[in-house]
Amino acid sequence: MKRNIFLFLAIFFCGLAANAQDVLKIKVIDAETNEPLYGANAFIKGTTIGATANEEGLITLKNIPEGIQIILVSYVGFATQELSMEFPLAEEKFITVKLAHEGEHMEEVIISATRSRRTIADLPTRVEVISGEELGEKGNMKPGDIRMLLNETTGIQTQQTSATSYNSSIRIQGLDGKYTQLLKDGYPLYSGFSGGLSLLQIVPLDLQQVEVVKGASSTLYGGGAIAGLVNLVSKTPGEEREINFLLNGTSALGLDLSGFYSDTFGKFGTTLFASYNYGNPYDPADIGLTAIPEFNRITINPRLFYYPSENATLELGVNTVIEERTGGNIEFLEGEEVENPYFERNNTERITTRAGYTQLYENGNALMVKNSFSFFERKIEIPEFTFSGNQLASFNEIAYNFGNLDLEWVAGLNLVSDRFEQDPLGTSDVVDYNHITYGAFLQNNWRISNMFSLESGLRTDYQNEYGWFVLPRLSAMAEFSDAWTMRLGGGLGYKTPTIFTEDAERIQFRNVAPIDVSQTEAERSFGANFDINYRTNLFEVIDFSLNTLFFYTRVNDPIILTGISNQATTIYSYNQPDGYLDTQGMEANLRFAYKHFKLFTGYTLADVNNHYSGETYEASLVAQHRLNNVLVYEVHGKLLIGLEGYYFGEQELENGMTGQDYWIFGLMTEKKWENFSLFLNFENFTDTRQTRFDSIYTGSISDPEFKDIYAPVDGFVINGGIKIHL
Repeated sequence: MKRNIFLFLAIFFCGLAANAQDVLKIKVIDAETNEPLYGANAFIKGTTIGATANEEGLITLKNIPEGIQIILVSYVGFATQELSMEFPLAEEKFITVKLAHEGEHMEEVIISATRSRRTIADLPTRVEVISGEELGEKGNMKPGDIRMLLNETTGIQTQQTSATSYNSSIRIQGLDGKYTQLLKDGYPLYSGFSGGLSLLQIVPLDLQQVEVVKGASSTLYGGGAIAGLVNLVSKTPGEEREINFLLNGTSALGLDLSGFYSDTFGKFGTTLFASYNYGNPYDPADIGLTAIPEFNRITINPRLFYYPSENATLELGVNTVIEERTGGNIEFLEGEEVENPYFERNNTERITTRAGYTQLYENGNALMVKNSFSFFERKIEIPEFTFSGNQLASFNEIAYNFGNLDLEWVAGLNLVSDRFEQDPLGTSDVVDYNHITYGAFLQNNWRISNMFSLESGLRTDYQNEYGWFVLPRLSAMAEFSDAWTMRLGGGLGYKTPTIFTEDAERIQFRNVAPIDVSQTEAERSFGANFDINYRTNLFEVIDFSLNTLFFYTRVNDPIILTGISNQATTIYSYNQPDGYLDTQGMEANLRFAYKHFKLFTGYTLADVNNHYSGETYEASLVAQHRLNNVLVYEVHGKLLIGLEGYYFGEQELENGMTGQDYWIFGLMTEKKWENFSLFLNFENFTDTRQTRFDSIYTGSISDPEFKDIYAPVDGFVINGGIKIHL
């Protein structure tokens, strides 16, 4: 009898063991959309057991060892989830794992600069975005302007054009700043005369994101976007009230005070941005000339939003900027008696009105109407010379989006005017102009399959002085997998000549002759980009991404400022020699993320050359090799510490010499609480300055002849402050 009982128990427990499970089935879905994540991975930590999700997001793990096991579930771009389970299981287990996006949810970023309703991940046009916390972190380093936001981006260099007043311009892929178009919410507000100080007069606190499109973009926004465009996207009212304040001080005795407010009231919404920025004259090299000029600037930007229905928005706004900026002899600016002091004084007033209306329809189509008027007045004074004038510009556009996300169309018409009137100056000819451009454009986004997408566009412009321009554009994207993406694109561009270039800015437009339209043609260009993106998890714990971009742009018949000496005076005029300039090279961006650490490395090769009269020579003031390195330790919402290192290779100078290569290092820190944060930054703590290894002028301090500025002149500067979020 006992033997029968033991035999029964043995058979019973063997049956339990046979039913115990060493198999686990997991369904992996997006936490926000509940869509299955095809290609997600799951593996048992410390073993070689793992599997990949099928098209339904299903993963089956088999032969799992006994005991408590850690299962890691991961997907590129999503936060890895860790499960702890004891095996064998009493019964077959089927669980659902929801993965949340890690860091910035880039797939949800809508890029307004491309005029499409698609997200950044679905666009055949390559777009780079600075948004969210990254925008705030970079804004901490220079809260008074946007130079730092752009200069630390691979392929972009902010070029200082004045040794004493700090004037700067944007260079994309090594091309002159006049070939980059700067937009604010899609409005071309910073061109011609108003472009010279624009980078120094835009404060980043009210920005939601910054969009950068590199390469030919004239099809999207007309003339001037040969090298690319930068679109500054402002914040709009959200469902909750937002109040932000920023107070920043610098070791150079600078001060930045900014405030932003937004809220909605029923069918109305509003945003209000205001800032005061002050700079004390600063001379770290003790040479008697300012590296940072004295300046006072006030910015006020109120905007009103009216929502007549859930699908309609009317926006009205006005932006006012008033600034006084003076650089030069430091003793003179500090109020001391100086005989024959050198100075450069810039007084500017900028008033811009904006109106926009958007109507969304039930079928997904949308109508957009935009209008802006911009009045800009600037007075430049140096000893014995004054250049002043005013610019009145307007932008009017109507566009219609129709179709669906698989076959999307955008059609539109626009009218752009730009008139400059110079204040009379003795017997010299004024450099007035009045440009009017009529444009029509059509763009198509076609998702051919889940793997291939195509974006094509055509713009036709008529310019009142330079005639017709037909600008086709084509971009294609292939998504081979969730890890591999490839884009190829190109198009034509043009630029109508004006005297307002970096070269003329350096000499304060002194003795610059007006452009002879009858002897001048518009600059025309074509360019192409090819990039490959790869993203994966290394060793299942390191998020790794690699982006490599190859580019080529050629500008035919560029206008060049040349000087002819006549006794003690040099007269400058713009000419178009027979030839072209081109830029070619590559950008490579690597990103590693492990727990709280992130490492960004970017390399830029920009080979820019002039080809005139059968001769080829390297373009000046372009660092052919650049390296960007940023190591960040971040505890989300609590602490940020970042170490930066930027390398600039040798640059050819106008005088035929070669500028020295150099490194710039910086340390940024920010401690965050729920409603406020404290930040402290050590910018250029190795004190890299051009004045340490080269001079910035020849002649006397009362009558300096400035050399090319190819390295920082302000040196080591500490800044810190407080940000309040209510």
